[in-house]
Amino acid sequence: MTNDGGAVNRKAVFAWAMYDFANSAFTTLVVTFIYATYFTQAIAPDPISGTVLWSRAVTISALAVALLSPFFGALADSGQRRKYYLIIFTVLSITCTVALFGPLPGQVYPALALFALGNFGFEMGCVFYNAYLPDLAPAKKIGRISGYSWGIGYVGGLAAMFLAMITMVNPETPWFGLSRNLGENIRATNLLTAAWFAIFSLPLIVLVKDPHHPSPAGQPSFSAAIADLAKTFHELRRYEQIVRFLLARLLFNDGLITIFAFGGIYAAGTFNFSFQEIMYFGIVLNVAAGAGAFAFGYYDDIHGGKNTIILSLIGLTIAASIAAVTTSRGLFWLSGILVGLFSGPNQSASRSLMARFIPTDKEGQFFGFFAFSGKFTAFLGPLLFGVCTEIFGTQRAGVASVILFFAAGGVILLFVDEKKGCLHHSQQTPMQPEG
Repeated sequence: MTNDGGAVNRKAVFAWAMYDFANSAFTTLVVTFIYATYFTQAIAPDPISGTVLWSRAVTISALAVALLSPFFGALADSGQRRKYYLIIFTVLSITCTVALFGPLPGQVYPALALFALGNFGFEMGCVFYNAYLPDLAPAKKIGRISGYSWGIGYVGGLAAMFLAMITMVNPETPWFGLSRNLGENIRATNLLTAAWFAIFSLPLIVLVKDPHHPSPAGQPSFSAAIADLAKTFHELRRYEQIVRFLLARLLFNDGLITIFAFGGIYAAGTFNFSFQEIMYFGIVLNVAAGAGAFAFGYYDDIHGGKNTIILSLIGLTIAASIAAVTTSRGLFWLSGILVGLFSGPNQSASRSLMARFIPTDKEGQFFGFFAFSGKFTAFLGPLLFGVCTEIFGTQRAGVASVILFFAAGGVILLFVDEKKGCLHHSQQTPMQPEG
């Protein structure tokens, strides 16, 4: 279901996109770059066990999201309380991020528990954030609006990381009287992340209303949400295109997850990148991803989400092939830029295509299924990467293995009929800012 009215409420779009700007600080500073590295290097007994424990925490939180997001989405749909659950899970993530300042070296399990719970809150918040897109975006502009917010998210993550690096991580004497003893300056980046997340979430929370659709009589309840989910499963034949798309995404997204998880490891192990070079590599990749998401949003609106995703999978396959065979650092940098340019559109167009397919009043639960497809088998790509690396004795085999996920997902995607999937749409009044 999409808003087919054609008009764009720029104030509402900007307020909504700022949530992406806000929560990207968590993925960039906590999940990917700064705190993850600090945990493995300083809190855990050694980097190897730290990496294993961190990956388990990520897996546990991802599985919890996969299993619970459709239910909470249905619960939000039944009472039209999307923002209520968005706020709850956002506050949960922010609170846990603040608490991550506490664990000291050696306090492994408190740090892991807080991170896993915070990551769960972050991912669940994304379910309800994504669910606003069909109501917010006119059908003919949904691709560029999705790309716009995705691009803004990359900008937000990079800006937060830049601020953390110049004020807390790099200076010999960190700002705000922070000490380098016991990693206080690194742990304090969690406070910056929490403040960033909280402040830049406010435009969405304050300015964007929940949509008002006709809903069944009675109060939302757990039993009603379960019944609604059961009804949806019973009617899966009506949503054949959604099912095909989610099966395709289940595969190609595993390839993308693997590239993000092992890109830095591959750069260090095969091309001898230093930590600083890996940071620069990550920054360049994120800049390229943001630019790609912005640019391909227009392509999405003209040629469709399916074609955009297929084009991105072709680009990602070329990038992975270059990375797997080249011995040139220059060509490896090129492959990284290509990964960025095509990963942004892949993620953005996946969201916009899902938004085009979703029927009225089921945005929450279907974006819950969307989260499920992105999380439930997320271990397969990294597992195959490790197995191929072990069997062939080279990381290049592991990188080559991600091509299988892109190819398999792309083949299934060919059988998705975008026009037929869009027949479930119904017209709806555009969202308005409050006040």
